[in-house]
Amino acid sequence: MKNLDLFSLGGLNDTRTSAPLAEKMRPQNISEYIGQPHLLGEGCLLRRAIEEDNLFSMIFWGPPGSGKTTLARVLAGETQSKFISFSAVLSGVKEIRAVIDEAKELWETKKKKMVLFVDEIHRFNKAQQDAFLPHVESGLITLIGATTENPSFEVIAPLLSRTRVLVLEPFSEEELVNIVEHALKDKQKGLGQFCIQMDHDTILYIVRLADGDARSALNNLEAIASMVQSLPVEKRVISLALAQEALLKKALLYDKDGEEHYNLISAFHKSLRGSDPDAALYWLGRMLVAGEDPLYIARRMIRFASEDVGNADPQALIISVAAQQAFHFIGLPEGELALAQAAVYLAVAPKSNALYSGFGSVKGIINKTGYLPVPLHIRNAPTKLMKELDYGKDYKYAHDYAEAYVAQEYLPEKLQGQVFYKPKGTGYEKTIKERIDAWQQTKKKTKDEQ
Repeated sequence: MKNLDLFSLGGLNDTRTSAPLAEKMRPQNISEYIGQPHLLGEGCLLRRAIEEDNLFSMIFWGPPGSGKTTLARVLAGETQSKFISFSAVLSGVKEIRAVIDEAKELWETKKKKMVLFVDEIHRFNKAQQDAFLPHVESGLITLIGATTENPSFEVIAPLLSRTRVLVLEPFSEEELVNIVEHALKDKQKGLGQFCIQMDHDTILYIVRLADGDARSALNNLEAIASMVQSLPVEKRVISLALAQEALLKKALLYDKDGEEHYNLISAFHKSLRGSDPDAALYWLGRMLVAGEDPLYIARRMIRFASEDVGNADPQALIISVAAQQAFHFIGLPEGELALAQAAVYLAVAPKSNALYSGFGSVKGIINKTGYLPVPLHIRNAPTKLMKELDYGKDYKYAHDYAEAYVAQEYLPEKLQGQVFYKPKGTGYEKTIKERIDAWQQTKKKTKDEQ
């Protein structure tokens, strides 16, 4: 197996004129890295680990172009450990064992640890992931995995328990603007030597097409630049029209007041929330005529169905997903009507943000209290040892009681009595509220009798 030192590889790629711009512009150290402030901001978890040279095993989970591999390369430059990388697409158990043997030799001869970066770790099967377990647990290797898939479903539980999942967010518009502008100005690794001129609207166009993907933004920039970099210096100007032509995309239309992509989707969302079907249809039409991606609109409606309608009308989510599937099935222009039908349904549906608020409260509590232990009585007890440790003891099976309800605590002891979901009594939530209120009365009566 050919092991790759990512940090060295990055340096080599930067010297190759044939390397893509996105590869050349990869930051080499923490000070150059843009984005992920929740991980790399002053005092944040990963920043502290880097500064203290005390890396832990982790899994980077984020969409394509969110900087997973780049961040791994930054770690390669900042850590005192040997940094090895291979792809889960190309490697198997044999290659894993070879790396482990190398790590053992490295520790025995030089007392030096190994950081192992595994790209697309979700592609490893259970046996391959199992091969890491004892060596991650012993500390022989520090594992850094990267995946675009939810680790909860794609990474085995024992490996998850020995690593920390760090979520990488898509780059913000401001961050992508900074990345593109830096690439335009950088004379060593970027396009600075070509003295290309580009106004802010054109940069925003490139950024918005990228949809949070830094690699896509830089690839688009490189494609546009290739059209003018051989012209005389005074003609190396990239206009919005030229950018549209180069990328073979249709730009969003802007009216005389300067309406932009995010203004239009905001107007659409607020019209739905305000229960105005006419305005919702108008802004939907504006976006479709302007060339907005219809599936982007569908995604926003699915989000709206949970955030602003919630359980006031559970059908809203079903209809929104159906509209997305219908459009995906029949495409333009016929599929637009399915989106319009869903938009009107969402606009006239009863509204409740109780689900959105409740889940927000849950995340806030988790951030404050950490990972509280699961109460013993609701733990599973598949083994004799677990039963001896009182796993599942005194659990009351709901179906053994009237109306399949029994007063019993399910939250960690520290959070008992905490209420997250507070239905507002509109639409179907009225039924939900009555049901919850009745259960609470039963629970109170049971406690009073004890």
